[in-house]
Amino acid sequence: MPLPTAPAKRAALLAVQEYDKPARARQPTQAPPTTPATVAAPEPSPSALMASGNEQTGRGRAAKSIAKAPAKSAQLAPGLGKQAERVAVGRTEEPVKASLPKPSALPDVKAKKTKRQGPSKLFVLDTNVLLHDPMCLFRFEEHDIFLPMIVLEELDAHKKGMTEVARNARQTSRTLDSLAGQQGSDISAGLPLNATGHRGAGGKLFFQTQLLNYTLPTSLPQGKADNQILGVVDALRIQHAPREVVLVSKDINMRVKSRALGLATDDYQNDKTLEDGDLLYAGSLALPPNFWTTHGNTVESWQQGAHTYYRITGPLVPSLLINQFVYFEAPGEPSLYARVTEIRDRTAVLKTLKDFTHLKNAVWGITTRNREQNFAMNLLMDPEVDFVTLTGTAGTGKTLMALAAGLTQVLDDRRYTEIIVTRATVSVGEDIGFLPGTEEEKMGPWMGALDDNLEVLGKTDTSAGEWGRAATSELIRSRIKIKSMNFMRGRTFLNKYVIIDEAQNLTPKQMKTLITRAGPGTKIICMGNLAQIDTPYLTEGSSGLTFAVDKFKGWQHGGHITLARGERSRLADFASEVL
Repeated sequence: MPLPTAPAKRAALLAVQEYDKPARARQPTQAPPTTPATVAAPEPSPSALMASGNEQTGRGRAAKSIAKAPAKSAQLAPGLGKQAERVAVGRTEEPVKASLPKPSALPDVKAKKTKRQGPSKLFVLDTNVLLHDPMCLFRFEEHDIFLPMIVLEELDAHKKGMTEVARNARQTSRTLDSLAGQQGSDISAGLPLNATGHRGAGGKLFFQTQLLNYTLPTSLPQGKADNQILGVVDALRIQHAPREVVLVSKDINMRVKSRALGLATDDYQNDKTLEDGDLLYAGSLALPPNFWTTHGNTVESWQQGAHTYYRITGPLVPSLLINQFVYFEAPGEPSLYARVTEIRDRTAVLKTLKDFTHLKNAVWGITTRNREQNFAMNLLMDPEVDFVTLTGTAGTGKTLMALAAGLTQVLDDRRYTEIIVTRATVSVGEDIGFLPGTEEEKMGPWMGALDDNLEVLGKTDTSAGEWGRAATSELIRSRIKIKSMNFMRGRTFLNKYVIIDEAQNLTPKQMKTLITRAGPGTKIICMGNLAQIDTPYLTEGSSGLTFAVDKFKGWQHGGHITLARGERSRLADFASEVL
């Protein structure tokens, strides 16, 4: 008796890899309409291919390979054992109707966020964490939070006043009140942190409702608040063993004492944008030496006005960002300085830059002296870029370039109506007390850097006489307004050129307040040196300037440049390196 014809499609055979998969439970829902199975081996062996000219040989080898597969596997998928047997002996003339879903219909395991395994922790918060970030209660994901009674007492002591600490204390108190006031809430059983709509918080909030017995070394005064919190952590560690109890504090000395007592402790890390300041986005990228070798065959170029555009495709494109500067410098080859203006899939468009190092392109008599300064000046003079951040060490020319670009666009181009300058009033040493006069007069001592740079810019026009320079100085002064940050709330700047100096001393909340003041046609420039932070509890990772650089990178109307080379004087450059 001749064997029946082989299946017309190779996909009708069950792949060998499917035998090793565990059995799937049947769903009680109605099964979808059956279709011919499309499960196939990723790379079929030559013996499994069925050529039309050799049906008997192909059918025999395929049946042999299927017949050997059950010996290696422990169990077939449900509902497929008999069908696989019929395929093995060649008794079927139709494609096998497998009950397994198609490979494209299999659930994507990577797309679904898996929940963390292991028991949740109990975090005891110090008062300074709540005063630093009022929303910190909702930053601990599935873990529980415990607040000692002494923490509530300290919150109550800090709630009076107009400082940011007092505002954070009042905000924390309102948050605690809203959590405790939810219907059906039980303080003794814990308050669900997601009751107010914060779905990211899956744990509970516990208050100290009873006295806890603990013993601290006699060298630690019992009446001090920090020592009472340490005692509470020690008592909770014994009470909830083997669950991990962790003290979270911004106070370094308290964390040291906690470790000395054998208690687990950690810093509040959620406010840090970056763990390491060296990972901050620099705004520029050096092209590899083999750039033209790897990308030269696919480069398209065209001329538009005074700029040349290059469209590149290759392995470099995924690492680029919009408004990021790229440069190529190699001995014996022409240099390339460009900015990324467009990214689509694996294709990027580069636009050559205007050379502000040449005297004919001087901005208010100022020419750039190095590569990074030229990159920064291209951002400052571009009307399509609304937000610019400049970082760098002392003497890199941040304030001078920002002022020169602002004066040119206000007085010559009439692009903006006036320049507004502000800065964080954080002193390096002891505070000198209250200052007399109006708002602008009070800000005068803080604006010494502005006066120094205006003096430099006033001497650039050598053709004008003494009277001409005096008139120019008065005109410049009339177009520059000095404002205090304390009165920025609620304002809207229209067609203004805003300079925020010493922005490294701002918190992320203050930075958000200033940037959101921008109205139509306004450009904001934030400048600062992350190595000169004078605000307490602020670091390079948690500074508002770092926060803004990280959040705005890749935005088509924002740009950033890190200035690396100092141009103030050889004394200032050497001091920045060795001191």
